[in-house]
Amino acid sequence: MTSAAAGRLMLLDSASLYFRAFFGVPDQRKDPSEPPTNALRGFLDMIASLLTTHQPTHFVACWDNDWRPQFRVDAIPTYKTHRLIDGSLEEEQTPDYLAPQVPVIRDALQALGLVRLGADGYEADDVIGTLTARHKGAMAVDVVTGDRDLFQLVDDAAQVRIIYTARGGVRDSDLVDEAFLRTKYGVANGPAYADMAVLRGDASDGLPGVAGIGEKTAAKLIERYGSLNALRAALADGDPELKGAQRARLEAGAAYLEVAPKVVEVAPDAPVPDVDLALPTEVADPVLLSRIASEFGVTSSFNRVLSALRLE
Repeated sequence: MTSAAAGRLMLLDSASLYFRAFFGVPDQRKDPSEPPTNALRGFLDMIASLLTTHQPTHFVACWDNDWRPQFRVDAIPTYKTHRLIDGSLEEEQTPDYLAPQVPVIRDALQALGLVRLGADGYEADDVIGTLTARHKGAMAVDVVTGDRDLFQLVDDAAQVRIIYTARGGVRDSDLVDEAFLRTKYGVANGPAYADMAVLRGDASDGLPGVAGIGEKTAAKLIERYGSLNALRAALADGDPELKGAQRARLEAGAAYLEVAPKVVEVAPDAPVPDVDLALPTEVADPVLLSRIASEFGVTSSFNRVLSALRLE
């Protein structure tokens, strides 16, 4: 196994976590004219918990500079269309009380000195994929997300795993490694998961999949042929094992299978700045931190993060 002597890099799927915080943390305001803070408080508390539990040495809050990149829409026009605001081709539906908290979350990260990175024209998933490709092997990598799309990055040999929050949250998360993928999905590794996901599709992202090919069948096909490319080659070569309704379904989905990997696979080479990702050794902007803590009543949440960073 690759040595992780250089440390452990934690990559946050930021929107995944602050959406979860918004819906999971009660809105404690007594006066609706006060600014909402539940997503901000929950997000900071999640960071404190993650830092304490997993002890990373390096950290990035990965950001959606573009939540619906054009290259994915060009490949599959239905990509995330159900999340668009009615009448818009660009703006995502965001709960009214969450939207004003996002800039404050960004400022809180800046004040603490925690690195936040995005890339124009790319999603946070692509930032995560790029940073994983850039640093795996040199450091162990923990990807924190509620989005199973990122299971494709799992790599035991390079010590890349997913801290999956969709079921148990940050405190009772699933640690997704290759054994988890084999047990839960019947696929051997991260790339096999991506291939299976292409076949299966994902209604939550507007990806139709191959009609009539469910998750179990998709996994069996990838296990049998080793990869989606090998499956498509076998289909084109008339493999007699592919017959009847299954062959007909795959042939009907040929155009989809040509373009879907461009949508499902995260970019390993997005233009993400190459900066120092080490945890801060001091508060970056005490004045900004104090202002946010006072204005939004999140002193306790900030203190928990500072304690986890040993910056008290």
